[in-house]
Amino acid sequence: MPKAEATVTPAPFAYEGLDRVIHEKARLGLLTSLIAHPKGLAFADLKQLCGLTDGNLSRHLQVLQEAGLVEIRKGYEGNRPQTTCVLTAAGRRRFLDYLAVLEGVVRDAAEAAGHADDARPVGRPRPA
Repeated sequence: MPKAEATVTPAPFAYEGLDRVIHEKARLGLLTSLIAHPKGLAFADLKQLCGLTDGNLSRHLQVLQEAGLVEIRKGYEGNRPQTTCVLTAAGRRRFLDYLAVLEGVVRDAAEAAGHADDARPVGRPRPA
């Protein structure tokens, strides 16, 4: 008699698409800034937009660059050196995929919170 296949139930709240490289707060802010500026942003602008120090920004950009999400271009504006950061095409796709999973998290949490409200005893006030 053939062995019955075990049915695997998916883990609906595992959120495998929440990419650890992207999910870190500073990197999430950097990618959001860069997706809003397709031509890229200067290092100083990213630093100001995301509220990071030079060292923190450099380290987070290095992680994103190693993951292929951003490209760092060094050049000159006038006689001054300038570093510009640009979201790569692969980085844009990966970030949009991440956002779709994050939207699912928010939707699931809102739905779960709604069900939790429905389960409160009758006559009990809603939490403030």
